[in-house]
Formats: sequence, structure tokens, C-alpha cells
Amino acid sequence: MKTTILYLLFLFSAVRVAGQEVAPSRETIIGLTPLWKGDRFPDGRPKVPDELLERLKKVSIEEAWGGLRAKGYHNQFEADWMIVNPDEVMTGRAVTAQYMPSRPDVDSTLRAIGIKEGRNSAGGTNSWPIDVLQDGDIYVADGYGKIVDGTLIGDILANAIYTNSKRGVIFYGSVRDLKGIREVEGFNGWVKGYDPSFIQQMMLTSINTPIRIGRATVMPGDAVLANQYGTVFIPAHLLHEIVLNAEFIMLRDEFGKQRIKEKKYTAGDVDSRWTAPIREDFLGWLREKKDLPMSREELDNYMKQRNW
Repeated sequence: MKTTILYLLFLFSAVRVAGQEVAPSRETIIGLTPLWKGDRFPDGRPKVPDELLERLKKVSIEEAWGGLRAKGYHNQFEADWMIVNPDEVMTGRAVTAQYMPSRPDVDSTLRAIGIKEGRNSAGGTNSWPIDVLQDGDIYVADGYGKIVDGTLIGDILANAIYTNSKRGVIFYGSVRDLKGIREVEGFNGWVKGYDPSFIQQMMLTSINTPIRIGRATVMPGDAVLANQYGTVFIPAHLLHEIVLNAEFIMLRDEFGKQRIKEKKYTAGDVDSRWTAPIREDFLGWLREKKDLPMSREELDNYMKQRNW
């Protein structure tokens, strides 16, 4: 029995090597993200709605992170970034890429596989993830923290990234030509450093596979929230719930601050478990509010499930 199991494991490994791809098949990506039941890109990545990504821009890091931890997702946040335009918020869908220190035999093999897959044979393989970007995508790459000679892009590739995605990058690595990058209107980036050197002794090993970004695990198709306080990577199947819960918390906070200013309640009243009269007051306030961040139907369904 033991011999049979070992043989099957060996056979499975051999098949994987023989079928090596730079990017996994559509079926593999779907298999890695089975909880997402909505639209997908042709490559299999979850395609979360643009409308939710727009609403996500108003969600704080704390609200997104807290909602994820409540669901058992504790490893979705990374901080301590150098940000190209720190006053801007960026949301989008993750296209992931994995880089490793260069090893000639592996690098040449992966280049040959990539060319067979129809990838561009001119230039470096660091352009390959850029070629697959769609409108609304964010290029998320693990450059294993390499700064000197770890510059994944300069201003030319930044321009190509923005042309394809209308977004930017999140790199656990570095960039060059920072002045030129900042001149690409609309582009933004969260990176670990800047260096004037060219990329050297690095190789691209995969596109759209699970990767590590510091403290976080990132999957292809994750919804990304990036602002001056850090980055959060939200599994696609949780995005609507995370956004809706955060919007409800924002409404609670708005109501509480308003009532404190009106001196109807004290800070202690608001910043503790609400009494029945405060809850009823809040529900009445919600019924009258016109500028809700969510639809009235979403709010009504949410309230039916909410446990005070």
C-alpha cells in the first residue's frame, strides 16, 4: 500500500512538471477560488463588480481588516509602504506575480514555456504580467523585498500598466525612475523602496498563483484596498459583505456623532452597547436618510440579519 501511494505521488509530480505553465489554467484558478460564484475573467479570475470596488474606496483599513478577522482571515494586511501618490486611494482586482532569485536552468525553462504560451519573447519577463492586465486590475508582485537590482518597473512599464489597467501596482520589491513614474497621470504604486539600478538576477516564476506580500496571502482576483495607511487584500467572495458591513458602521458612527453634537446622548451612551431607545432612534434616522452608501434593499436585507 505504501509503495502504491509513493508511486502515485511520484506520478502526480511528474504530470505537474510535464504540464508546467507560467500561468495556471482557467480550471485551476477556478479550483483555487471555489467560493466565488459570480462573473469571472476568461483566465478564471473572479471579476468582482466595479460598483463594489468604487464603494470600497470609502472603507477604512480598520473596517475592512476588522471584518476579515471576524471571518477568520487574519493574514490579509500589509503596511510600511513607500507610496507614489500617498493622498490617493486605489482599489482593484489582483493580478499576482511571483519573482525569485535567478537560477539559470529554471529561468531558461520558464522563458521557453512562456514563449510557447504566446508571451512576448522581446525584453524581460517582468513585462509578462503587464500584458495580461485588464481595466480595473492591480499588478501585485512578490519581489521578495529586493531593493537594489530588484526594480520591477520604471516609467515606461508604469505607463504600460496604467494604459492596460487604469490602476497601478503593489510590489513587495522596488521601482526605478520614480520621477518619471510620478508623471504617469492616474498611476499609483505601493512599493518597498526605490533604487536607480536595473532589475538583475531575478526571474518571474508564475502569474496568477497564490503569493505572499509581507504579512498577507494574496490570491488572483482578490479585491485590493490600498491607501496611505496600508493595503488589504479581500477574498472576492467576501467583498460585498465586507463593504456592506463597513458602510453600516459608517452610518452608525455618523448617527452617533450627530446625536452627540446635538447633546441628545453622551459619548458614553454612544460608545457602548446601545439601549433600546437609542436603537429605535437610529432606525428612525435610517428611514429618513436619503444619501445612503448602499441601496435601500441592501440595507433592509442587512438589517434583517443584524444581531444587535
